[in-house]
Amino acid sequence: MNRAAFDFLTRHIINSNIMTMKNTIKKSPVALAILCFLIEEPMHPYRMQQLIKERGKDEVINVRHRTSIYQTIDRLHRDKAIAIQGKKKNEGRPDFIVYEITELGRNAAYSWIREMISTPAQEFLEFPAAVSFLALLTPEDASLLFKQRVSALENTLARLEDQFQQGASMGLPRLVLLEAEYQRAVLAAEVEWIHSVIADIQAKKLTWSMEELREIAEHLDNRLDGKQTSYTKGRNIDE
Repeated sequence: MNRAAFDFLTRHIINSNIMTMKNTIKKSPVALAILCFLIEEPMHPYRMQQLIKERGKDEVINVRHRTSIYQTIDRLHRDKAIAIQGKKKNEGRPDFIVYEITELGRNAAYSWIREMISTPAQEFLEFPAAVSFLALLTPEDASLLFKQRVSALENTLARLEDQFQQGASMGLPRLVLLEAEYQRAVLAAEVEWIHSVIADIQAKKLTWSMEELREIAEHLDNRLDGKQTSYTKGRNIDE
């Protein structure tokens, strides 16, 4: 086999493996964290939980339920992204099961990191969903709720700032603080936007009522019905 044929065959095998990997291993932030920890070294699930807490990964990864980690580990093991290396003694309790990364899991982790960083995902968050139905509330009620949200966000920002300053005082490189830096920037932008909405509501620049919205909806429906009628008549004439 000549060099060109060998290179083509190698690329084909790699691409096929990547496509198979994407189709079989379910991507999630929790799964990514598990795979990345195992790239560092083999470990048991309890150690993974400790690292998530110690490194502040619970600020960016939803691990409120312990079972979510174990369920994800079971799935990754079933999908052959990780393998059981052995067991570790746990005095007075069942032995820890120690897992290690497989080549398939390693490839998945690097593929996911590149994809998650380069490609914006459609994330269906609760806040914008609720904002899309803000018309059901009065402007006064909305303003009050926005103020409550700002208060909660500012508390989170203060906590993130403390963590950021602690990390900086310890001499940690910026790389390991990037996720906190990103969160801080996103939350600060949200707080600024909400403040502007509150200000516009209070200044009566942004106001609404269900009666006005119904009138607007009826007007739009009438316009759409008129366009549809005109379109239908035009088709009938042409035919």
